[in-house]
Order: sequence, then structure tokens, then C-alpha cells
Amino acid sequence: MDQKSTTLSKKKWGFRGNSELQAEPETTIRGALTLLMSNLNISDDRPVIPMSVSEPSAFPCFKTTQIATDAIAEAVKSSEFTSYPPTEGILPARRAVAEHLSKTLPDKLSPDDVFMTMGCQQAAQAILHVLGGSKLNILLPIPCFPYYDVYARSSRLEVRYYNLLPDKNWEVDLDSVIAVADENTVAMVIINPGNPCGNVFTYHHLKKVAETARELGILVVSDEVYAHIVFGENPYVPMGVFGSITPVITLGSISKRWLVPGWRIGWLVTHDPDGILKEHGIIKSIQQYFHVSTYPPAFIQGAIPDILAKTNDEFFSRILNLIKESANSCYEGIKDVPGITCPNKPQGSMCVMVKLDISVFEDIKDDLDFCVKLAKEESVLILPGVSVGLRNWLRVTFAIDQSYLEDGIKRLKSFCERHSKGA
Repeated sequence: MDQKSTTLSKKKWGFRGNSELQAEPETTIRGALTLLMSNLNISDDRPVIPMSVSEPSAFPCFKTTQIATDAIAEAVKSSEFTSYPPTEGILPARRAVAEHLSKTLPDKLSPDDVFMTMGCQQAAQAILHVLGGSKLNILLPIPCFPYYDVYARSSRLEVRYYNLLPDKNWEVDLDSVIAVADENTVAMVIINPGNPCGNVFTYHHLKKVAETARELGILVVSDEVYAHIVFGENPYVPMGVFGSITPVITLGSISKRWLVPGWRIGWLVTHDPDGILKEHGIIKSIQQYFHVSTYPPAFIQGAIPDILAKTNDEFFSRILNLIKESANSCYEGIKDVPGITCPNKPQGSMCVMVKLDISVFEDIKDDLDFCVKLAKEESVLILPGVSVGLRNWLRVTFAIDQSYLEDGIKRLKSFCERHSKGA
């Protein structure tokens, strides 16, 4: 290295990476999955069982409807969607989403209430960016989809956590919400149907959530990416039903219900019948955010009206029956696995949280160690609970091919028996 290079290398540079985006590998789903994949035994000739990520589209039995693929093809062939779309999304797509969601709401949505996004994650990132600011804070559940924490911190929002109650089917602990909120709290996030818990909130409970938010003077951000994927006693109730009690921002997409996560098309929707969001500049800030952000491809937006309006109930029923069957198999199968308990039978979404009793095992330190060794020895991928904020729990995805699920449960049981004390 010459003298000039040496001098430059010693210079005190004025830039650095954003520490809010630098998480430990196990604290995000993709980071944990990368770690597990790196520990797979390449000499194991058995198929890898992916019980870690909610992406059933990888299996032929979970193929999307032909109506959706035809709509995409027609949008491309029409040559009507080759230009840059408006930043908030093309009008036919926004109108279609408004009409689709209004079917289950007391107040009819307008296209102006809808902003098209690149999947539900961009919708989450957008609203947290809009709400962000120094000294402000947001309330997230524990456990929670981990990207909310990352997005909030990168938007200069202090993150505070409230509890979900496993012994009450993962209901929101409203006392803990009140305990952690203060005058600088701007919003609380809920996920319904639940990821990672597989729960579905009742109408009565959601109303209590809205009333609590109103008392605190905060809005509710409701992640409903798993909307309508319910198969238990509780029906799906959109949080927007309670928009007259407290302002609600709904985040959603077609990723899960239509089994097309790679299409990256979603929406951010405002429920503001009393004009509170508008009065406080939130609507304008959302509009300004999308003026400087990227947007989903025009041709996919162009297909949305047909996808939402023409998909028949037969497709939804078939997929829901497959997911329900898998959920039941997972719940029943885990009953026979030593050291693991499932406090609640899943009622919705595509995953469930199960409790790991470390004291049962001879050589397992914690949930991350469990998942790494399980991947190495059995080629089964399950997410450690630490990746969703709950140590010594596991997040199990059950929406996979039934034969793979049954094999995965067998391997899981074999692993737990082998590592149990006295084995």
C-alpha cells in the first residue's frame, strides 16, 4: 500500500451504516432462515422440510387461481400498462380494492382512501415512516412480525412492546398497552389474523382495542395480510369496522390469500370517517411519502380489478380446506412431541407459536440452538421464537404439502426424543 492509500485508510470518515438496520441474524426472519440454511447437512439426501416461511406457493397443491394468471397476462398483452403509474396507484386498482374491502365494512371506502404498495411490507414501511419522529413512540405486540421493529427504529420511532396473552388465545393485553403508552405514543400495531400466533381476534376484543386506542388518543395500524384465511370459531373481522371509534390504517395484499407473494402487490387503506387523520396531516404525509417512493408495476395493478372481482369462492374454499387440514395435522402431531406444547389450536393465518421446554433436553441451550441443530440433523427448518421476539418458543409454518408436513413432524419428534434427558 502506498503512502497516499495509507493516509486515506487512516482518515476519519464522516459516514457510517445505519445501526437501526443492523440486527443480529436470528432477530429477523430472513436472517434466521439464512443461518438455518447454512447449517443444513448437504449429505442428507432427504428433502428439506420448509416449516419456517409462510410461502405455500412453493408446492403445486397451493397454486394460485387461473383467473389471476390470466389477468396478469391480459394486462401485459393490452399494452395499456406500460407507462409510469400514478404514485398512489392507478385508479381502477384503487377503486377495485376499495370495493373489495367495503363488502365487510359499515362505511363505503373511496379510491382516495387506497394507496397501492409493493406488498404489505412497503405499506408497513410507509405508515411507520409517516408517523416517525424524534421523541415519538409506537406500540408493537410481543410476539410480532419482526420487520415492524426495524422499520419503526429506522423511522426514528421508539419501540415499546405490549403483550399478547397465550392463555387467552393470544388476545391483546390491554393493561400492558395502557402501561407502556404515554403522551408521545402515536399508534399501536395489531396483526389479525395473527402472524406468528395463528390466532383470530373476536369482534368484541377488537372493539375493546379500538376503545383503548381512542382513550390513549392513538391510531391503530392493522396488518391484515392474512385476511379471510380463518378456519376456527372466530370469523375474520376487519379493524376498519371500528374506524368511527378511532382512526385505523389497514395494510393488506393479495400475497397470502391468492398465494402470490412474489407478485409484490398490496395496499395501505385509511379508515377515517371523522376526518381525524386528515385534520392532523396524516393523509397529506402519506401522499407525500408515495410521491418519493417506488410503486408496484403498472401491469400488476392493471390486473387487480379482475383478480379481486372474478376469483370464485371455489378457489378460496379449496385453499382454505387445505390450510385447515394442515393446521389440524400440525396441532395434533405436536401433541406427541416431547418438550414442545402448543397452547392454542391455530384458527387462522399459516403459522403457530409453540412453547419450547428447554429443561426437557440434554444438550439444547435455547430456541436458536434447537433450530440450528434441527436443521443440521433432520433437514427441517423451523424459526426460533427469538426471531419474532419470544425466546424459547418456536414459530411453525404448517401451510405446506400434507406429506411434507407429516414427514416434518416425524423428524421433529425423532429429534426431540434423541435430545431428551435420559434418551
